[in-house]
Amino acid sequence: MPISHTADTTRQRILDTAFQEFYRYGFQAGSLNRIVEATGLTKGALFHHFASKQELGYAVVDEVVWPQFKAKWIDPLERSDDPIKDTKRMMLHMADNCLADGSLAQGCPVNNLAQEMSPLDEEFRQRLEKIYAAWRRALQSALIKGIQAGKVKKHVSPGKLAAFIVAAITGIMGAAKNAQNERVLRESGSGLLDYLETLRP
Repeated sequence: MPISHTADTTRQRILDTAFQEFYRYGFQAGSLNRIVEATGLTKGALFHHFASKQELGYAVVDEVVWPQFKAKWIDPLERSDDPIKDTKRMMLHMADNCLADGSLAQGCPVNNLAQEMSPLDEEFRQRLEKIYAAWRRALQSALIKGIQAGKVKKHVSPGKLAAFIVAAITGIMGAAKNAQNERVLRESGSGLLDYLETLRP
């Protein structure tokens, strides 16, 4: 096996394991020792790929969190001319997954890191804001296409509406995580779904 391929595989294994560690415990409480143990590597091998825990955290955001988030929330919007329907579908899918796999207790990885690290680390904040900004742009663009397709009311501000919907979904996920309560997720989510229907012509 080529050395570069082995190194790439090892690096990805570290990233995937670190993502799970930080998702479960948070970045600050996340343990490099547990990451090393779970990967079966040495600390020397970990530090060969990442000079510090901070650098590892940044790479997790860029190379694990961002691609997952993009596939789940942004790519569908970029293909959409009916953002009301597609946003509702994504929200329902998110809720079903949270209840099925138990991730309601852990919340959204982006939201978790933003709440924990944005006040403490500017590099984290900037990386996470790029994700939120990309989401807002994708939703704004989808709303513009929806207006043009006659599937969204004409007299709405796509930029303001995109910012509101992103903030609302983020807030719903955070509130449900804190409550550890399926009812909070379903009631707050249903309220937003009802609101989205009012945006139809």
